[in-house]
Amino acid sequence: QVQLVESGGGLVQAGGSLRLSCAASGLPFSTYTMGWFRQAPGKERECVAAVSTTSSSTYYAGSVKGRFTISRDDAKNTVYLQMSSLKPEDTAVYYCAARPGSVSYRRWEYNYWGQGTQVTVSS
Repeated sequence: QVQLVESGGGLVQAGGSLRLSCAASGLPFSTYTMGWFRQAPGKERECVAAVSTTSSSTYYAGSVKGRFTISRDDAKNTVYLQMSSLKPEDTAVYYCAARPGSVSYRRWEYNYWGQGTQVTVSS
């Protein structure tokens, strides 16, 4: 049974930083592209970052480029999202997702999803 468990969310002031973690089990982690998505109230779920196997390729949404960094540790079956210079508009539930293919920003191409972790940025 595949499980993706996110952690690290919380309340932070604008300009602050958070690091999200996603621990995976039940799948050959090193062979999966991993993505971080977010969904704000009333909005569609969007990809903020994704990292390919071996970290050879990454994707960042324009709104987070230069502020967020995705990384993976295959030895720990964990993917991270380092978020800096946070803005109130980054407030959302953040989800980890996995797909057995190349980097993609399309949510329907991801097979497995975590339960999400709330990130709230106060102004």
